[in-house]
Amino acid sequence: MNSPLTDLSTAAAVFVATDIDDLVLLTALFGNARMSRGAIVGGQFLGIAVLVAASAAAAFAALTVPAHWPSLLGAIPLAMGLWKLPALWRGPAADDDAEVKDLASRGGAAHSQVLAVAAVTVANGGDNLAVYVPLFAHDPAVLPLYALAFAVMTAVWCAAGHAFVRHPAGAALMRRWGHAILPVVLIALGASILWDARYLLS
Repeated sequence: MNSPLTDLSTAAAVFVATDIDDLVLLTALFGNARMSRGAIVGGQFLGIAVLVAASAAAAFAALTVPAHWPSLLGAIPLAMGLWKLPALWRGPAADDDAEVKDLASRGGAAHSQVLAVAAVTVANGGDNLAVYVPLFAHDPAVLPLYALAFAVMTAVWCAAGHAFVRHPAGAALMRRWGHAILPVVLIALGASILWDARYLLS
C-alpha cells in the first residue's frame, strides 16, 4: 500500500502525461475571443469527469475476475507507451493543430460551448482511459484520492492554459516537447502495474 503522497504524485504524473494535448487545446481556446472562459473551464471539467467515471466503471468490472488478473491490464499502457515511443524523436501530429483551430472557431451559446469542449476532451481521452482503467483496478481504494487530484490538476491546467495565452513562448515550448512525456510515463506505469501479475506464476 502506497503512502498518500506517493499516490498523489502518481496521479499528478499520470494527469500531466495524458492531458498535454488538452493543455494545447485550452491555450488555443483561451486565446479565442469567441469562446467563453467559463464555458472552456466547465467543458474541461465535464470532459475529465466523464473520463474518470467511465474508467472507474470499467475498473470495478475488472475486479470481478480473480485476484492479480487485473494487473494484466498494465499491458495496455505499456504497449501504448512503446507504440508512442517514436514521438520522442518527432514533433506532435499536424492534425492536432487542425482540431484545435476547428474547435476554437466555434461560437454559439455558452452551454453549447461547454458541451463542445467536453466532447473534444472525451474524444481525446483514449490515452486517459488506457491508463486510468488499469490504475483504478490496481488499487481501487485510492480512486477518490485520484479523482480529487485530477480535479485539482484540471483547475491547474485551465489556469496554465490561460497563462500561456499571455506568454506564447511557454505555449510553443509545451507544444513542441510536451508530447514526449506521455510514452515515458505510459511505459513506467504499465511496467509497474504488470509487476503484480508475477503472482499469477506462483
